[in-house]
Amino acid sequence: MDDVMIGTAFFVIMGIGIAALFLHFVPIGLWISALAADVHVGIFTLIGMRMRRVPPAKIVMPLIKANKAGLDVNVNQLEAHYLAGGNVDKVVDALIASQRAQIVLPFERSAAIDLAGRDVLEAVQMSVNPKVIETPVVSAVAKNGIELKIKARVTVRANIDRLVGGAGEPTIIARVGEGIVTTVGSSEKHTDVLESPDDISKTVLGKGLDAGTAFEILSIDIADVDVGRNIGAQLQTDQAEADKRIAQAKAEERRAMAVAKEQEMKAYTQEMEAKVVEAQAEVPHAMAEAFKAGNLGVMDYYNMMNVQSDTEMRKSISAAGKDRKLIPAQK
Repeated sequence: MDDVMIGTAFFVIMGIGIAALFLHFVPIGLWISALAADVHVGIFTLIGMRMRRVPPAKIVMPLIKANKAGLDVNVNQLEAHYLAGGNVDKVVDALIASQRAQIVLPFERSAAIDLAGRDVLEAVQMSVNPKVIETPVVSAVAKNGIELKIKARVTVRANIDRLVGGAGEPTIIARVGEGIVTTVGSSEKHTDVLESPDDISKTVLGKGLDAGTAFEILSIDIADVDVGRNIGAQLQTDQAEADKRIAQAKAEERRAMAVAKEQEMKAYTQEMEAKVVEAQAEVPHAMAEAFKAGNLGVMDYYNMMNVQSDTEMRKSISAAGKDRKLIPAQK
């Protein structure tokens, strides 16, 4: 009796396992849902999806949604897009949104946009409801040297035809910033920009900045304009400071040259004094040689010494007279 119960339990467990395995490979519930929605998907097609490791729900549910919206989409297209790494549900939502907005968007283009890494549903929504892109603060300088800090708002609409291969928002922001800098830089005075900031919008908008991008620029509005630094005055101050440093360097160079020249003259004077001392030291030797040769007598020597003494006396008297003139007379 126990053996019979054990055998029965074994077969029940086996049956449950086989049924679970069958239901896993054969999604009966999903097939019934498709039939109820009047979407014809073969049971063997669903089994083939399991074998190709494609979740049938990710294909059948978007297919049902597309069928109810009246879109001409088949299973093979959705499965191929999924296998290529695309988002099937988002592509179908984008097709439905474009159909409601009366925007021509074939499945192939929608799939290409999705595979290119762009949000195709957001692109369709942006075509219906334009997006406002706010630029960072752009610093521009007018011809009079005054800096202006400008912030702009760019209203763009997605261009479905250029979403694949078109430039994105950073390019739009960069081009608008470039246009603002060019427009302000060509203004004679910063007050001209403050008086009519809409001239910036008109000038920048007329440059065709949306060429080659995935967007169409609808308008450019100046949100804020602030007066910044006086760049011209600052540059002049910096130039004056630089000129001052150059002049100081040249003056220091001239001073160094003068000091070097002075040192050179001192060295020359010392050299000449040394030569004089050396020459004076040779005088006694010359006189001795003259005595030996008989060219100089004793009386000649005394006469020369008397002349020298007389000269020294005259110098002393002259120096004493000068000193008396400097001392005030006492009463």
